[in-house]
Amino acid sequence: MKSLQRILAIFLKEIRQLRRDRLTFGMIVGIPVIQLLMFGYAINMDVRHIPAGVADMSSTAASREAVMDLAQSQVIDIVEQASDAQQLELLMREGKISVGIYVPSDYDRLSQQTGRSAIQLMVDGSDTVVQGAVAKMVLPGRTSPYNDRPPGTETRIYYNPERRSPVNTVPGLIGVILTMTMIMFTAVAIVRERERGNLELLITTPVRSSELMLAKVLPYVVIGLIQVSLVLLLGHLLFEVPLRGTLFDVFAVSLLFIVANLALGLVISTLVHTQFQAMQLTFFILLPSILLSGFMFPFDGMPRPAQMIAEILPMTHFMRLIRGVVLRGATLPELSFEVLVLVGFIVVAMALAILRFNKRLD
Repeated sequence: MKSLQRILAIFLKEIRQLRRDRLTFGMIVGIPVIQLLMFGYAINMDVRHIPAGVADMSSTAASREAVMDLAQSQVIDIVEQASDAQQLELLMREGKISVGIYVPSDYDRLSQQTGRSAIQLMVDGSDTVVQGAVAKMVLPGRTSPYNDRPPGTETRIYYNPERRSPVNTVPGLIGVILTMTMIMFTAVAIVRERERGNLELLITTPVRSSELMLAKVLPYVVIGLIQVSLVLLLGHLLFEVPLRGTLFDVFAVSLLFIVANLALGLVISTLVHTQFQAMQLTFFILLPSILLSGFMFPFDGMPRPAQMIAEILPMTHFMRLIRGVVLRGATLPELSFEVLVLVGFIVVAMALAILRFNKRLD
């Protein structure tokens, strides 16, 4: 009986401690709710509204009708008009479109010939989900499921014509690994120093809070770059993942992403009190980063609210950057918008971390 009383006493103590630990209690409720909402609403394998561009060199009533037939599938949304096939390729390399529709000038003649392809679909193969969605939309040489006329289309896969999954997965893994390690390492390191009382000792020195935080994260920048190099090397040796961009651009975008995650880790360190809480919040951020960034599931298949949440996450923009550089050979100027977003995130997160850090010291 006394044993049960002791067990009950400890049990009640743990319950009271959990009630005081609002972060842990929030995780207990928040994680299953967020997973349910993401898997129920945001995760949609039935891809719709893939951004597409059109270069209609024929500009006839028949060619416009054919393009509209493709658009009626609702798999693609025509968002760009191009002057020729080269401009479609440029738009695809910049990540502005995932599908290009090229209609040749002699479309009317080709459409009357059996066995000839009158329209070319240019598909971004760096995203295997896009490939599958377009293949379901209309298959070469077969009748379109949305009308009774032969589509007369030829599909050309760019960047991953063999449709190998590792080509798509390996660059994205860089983002997953960096998100998990950089945020957790930084947050835990700062909290550990606070728990041991080392931060109080450092306060008595001439070191400023901004200098202290910078010195804390610099070693992890080196660690992050080593991780990037390791993934790229193993991806090339084991899975033959190509590197179409320059190494400078790869490390430049990786460095931005590393700093963004370190800044986020610093913010987390100012919100929590223990290392366990730091790890909890890290996984709280990691889960939506994996599911909403486009790494596992198609970004264009998500509802608009989920896309708005994804745009806040650094990993979403890094996915576009790393796949653009590694797989499509895009340059930093061509991906300037995503670069600016990451820079803006770093500035805001670092400023917030320094302000909260000073407030906690006060």
